Amino acid sequence: MLVSLRDDNGINVVGNSIGHDLEAVLDEDTQNSLLLNDFFEAKLDDYTQGEVRYPISSLAEGLHKIRVKAWDIANNSSEGYTEFIVASSADIALKHVLNYPNPFTDRTCFQFEHSASNQQIDILLQVYTISGRLVKTIETSVLSDGALRQGDCIEWDGRDDFGDKLARGVYLYKIKVRANLPGGSALKGESKFEKLVLLK
Repeated sequence: MLVSLRDDNGINVVGNSIGHDLEAVLDEDTQNSLLLNDFFEAKLDDYTQGEVRYPISSLAEGLHKIRVKAWDIANNSSEGYTEFIVASSADIALKHVLNYPNPFTDRTCFQFEHSASNQQIDILLQVYTISGRLVKTIETSVLSDGALRQGDCIEWDGRDDFGDKLARGVYLYKIKVRANLPGGSALKGESKFEKLVLLK
């Protein structure tokens, strides 16, 4: 885990008051919070900022949440929160793939969570008929924090690649993602087929 901290008053890593430690809570497990005081390294010649590098291992696959709380020298606190996915392979893991609303009439929004946090990802969304005929392809790229949610989701108006309105009924869709790495290699991920219902 890498945490960057900055405060004009300086970071309190002494923990000389009860509850004023630099700490992290993983998956809401407040009984086993992680004390980060000893892992803080101030930036050279600058007491107002620094980093925490804390090793976390043996996490189960799937979605995890972590919250970090820090105090400054003046006893003001601040919190940071993020979610991340642990995957068993080097590929990108996709979770909670869905479209909303579903069923829909004239517009739906595709969203999902993934393990390629804070990376530019290329997204390929393909919509098929129940018989397997590809009717719509959407390609886009986003810089995502690990989840494509309602604010930055992929919208679709129910039309095919030729701009024609599709007939009402059940359709299948699949999402593929790719994140390019330095040196020309890439991480890839692919969802299973999901169902959507077009009402008119």
